[in-house]
Amino acid sequence: MGRTQLYLVRHGEQDPASGHGPEGGLSRLGSEQADRLGRRLRTTPFAAVHHSPLARAVQTAEVVAHHLPQVPRHACDFITDRTPVPSAAQRSRYPGRWHAWLDGVPHDERDEDAVALQAAVDHFGVSGDSDRRELLITHNFVIGWFVRHVLDAPQWRWIGLNQDNCAITIVQWESGRPPALVSFNDTGHL
Repeated sequence: MGRTQLYLVRHGEQDPASGHGPEGGLSRLGSEQADRLGRRLRTTPFAAVHHSPLARAVQTAEVVAHHLPQVPRHACDFITDRTPVPSAAQRSRYPGRWHAWLDGVPHDERDEDAVALQAAVDHFGVSGDSDRRELLITHNFVIGWFVRHVLDAPQWRWIGLNQDNCAITIVQWESGRPPALVSFNDTGHL
């Protein structure tokens, strides 16, 4: 019976000149954060590095990869930037104070009823016959959804689980046990 640990990392700081668009890369500080992250993780035996296909996550993964040269790395649509929003049928499950903000989420970022985010949890959150560690370089709301899931919190509770750039959150699956939060928003290396 194996244990799966997912190291969930938000990309480095995005260059503010990019207007926070999907093609915006890292700022100088973001590159420094990614380098510090790579140095922190260089001795962790990862099976793989998965990263969002958006530029800020790709660039973070490239910097980290210099410290993990033997670890395979690839873009992964499961962990691209998404915002879980409730469908009309599920809207009452979210506190009313968040409705206006959720209504303003751009169409291309919306993940109605978190179908895609739950698919990401189902894909990565499994234990096998042996231990494995994987690094996922992704986005704030994706990490918030994973944490909400392992804590078995209400669906809306991903809101407010804010992750610093290049901070480390670790979630764990182990056969015969519920998933667990090992650490949240660890910034000791920054």
